[in-house]
Amino acid sequence: MREYLKFYIDGQWVEPVELKTLDVINPATEGVAGKIALGGAADVDKAVKAARKAFETWSQTSREERLDVMQRVLAEYQKRFGDLATAVTEEMGAPASLAQRAQVPAGMGHLATAINILKDFKFEEDRGATMIRKEPIGVCSFITPWNWPLNQIMCKVAPALATGCTMVLKPSEVAPFSGQIFAEIMHEAGVPAGVFNMVHGDGLGVGVPLSSHPDVDMVSFTGSTRAGIEVAKNAAPTVKRVHQELGGKSPNIVLDDDVFTKSVAAGVRHVMNNSGQSCNAPTRMLVPSKRMDEAIAVAKETAEQITVGDPTGNAMLGPVVSQTQFEKIQGLIQKGIDEGATLVAGGPGRPEGLDKGYFVKPTVFANVKPDMTIAQEEIFGPVLSIMGYESVDDAVRIGNDTEYGLAAYVNGADLAKAREIATRLRAGQVSINGASDMTAPFGGYKMSGNGREWGDFAFHEFLEVKAIMGWAPKAAE
Repeated sequence: MREYLKFYIDGQWVEPVELKTLDVINPATEGVAGKIALGGAADVDKAVKAARKAFETWSQTSREERLDVMQRVLAEYQKRFGDLATAVTEEMGAPASLAQRAQVPAGMGHLATAINILKDFKFEEDRGATMIRKEPIGVCSFITPWNWPLNQIMCKVAPALATGCTMVLKPSEVAPFSGQIFAEIMHEAGVPAGVFNMVHGDGLGVGVPLSSHPDVDMVSFTGSTRAGIEVAKNAAPTVKRVHQELGGKSPNIVLDDDVFTKSVAAGVRHVMNNSGQSCNAPTRMLVPSKRMDEAIAVAKETAEQITVGDPTGNAMLGPVVSQTQFEKIQGLIQKGIDEGATLVAGGPGRPEGLDKGYFVKPTVFANVKPDMTIAQEEIFGPVLSIMGYESVDDAVRIGNDTEYGLAAYVNGADLAKAREIATRLRAGQVSINGASDMTAPFGGYKMSGNGREWGDFAFHEFLEVKAIMGWAPKAAE
């Protein structure tokens, strides 16, 4: 049983101003795995004050000084790899193999990428007699989600450290264990006091004061679009920068060619990864209408091969994170049935043999119409909607028929055609044939948010641009 009843503020573990606790539930067992203290506005204020004070010196450090600190953080992260993986499995149900292969390495990858970028990043540029300087924005508040906890923490912390910002982190209260261990890593790495601070809590108690605090210069939020809108409203009176990575309903256009069956099978497996709890999951598969029956057969076979069960064992899928999410997903699966989509695999209820834990059957619907609820609403579970298209133009139109625009996918043998389709999709990141790149900017169009994470694009989110005119003397006439 884990007990995390202190916050990390100004380089020390401190008691909450007022002790309130929250039980953290293991989604595989539905039992209590531990408890955390819930912070409030007074705790946030202490953390922000510490970050504001530390900014005076951290913002003036050299590139080399920041690189040294970040290298130490990377070394400590590697030491705690196993602890982090165990925590992620326990708190949000990721299978041990996924935690070790993807969840923990993702955070490490973003840190290593930021270190490499910092080595050559240009913070100053001469434009004639004018100097353009990129300076750290200031104190940043980070509100991170439970689905890829370390990935999302490091997407924010790494570029903030690199650019000279200070920060206050609120990890998800649903999955706070990995965030706690991350704070321990920052402490052991010797990150200067006040540069990194962490306060556990929920959205109302900690998220609201973090996003509205007058001494916070930027708030970076990852989560639902609904919550992102509230963060923006809270931030508006103080005119701080707001960075949001929100929901998605990503299209996956499968081309009519010789690798069709391979593309369909890969698309099914991609959606099911992490129990479908990824904002960029390719949850709408678009296939040529004339090959719908073929797609159904491949998708059914693929989905039925996916095992669900104890995340500490060999199952491919663990549970979804909470009872709330489980019930929402069950309701949307039933909605798909009620609205007339063809149920190909899975369906309502737990998988056979599992009577406890928030386990969801890998579910596939076909013959889904664009106006159906399951084609429009983000389900955030292992549920795929297969839709038919008549032409490439039709596929692009259906692909863009969503309020979201986080990611999109094109799969097929004809690279020229895939490229042409990719340029027409209204999404912040488009992957052709499963390609990935940790330096590529990640973020959304439309209701999927604003700003970008990952790589050098992330650095710019944490920088203000200053023009100093007359920096250089005028050239002699």
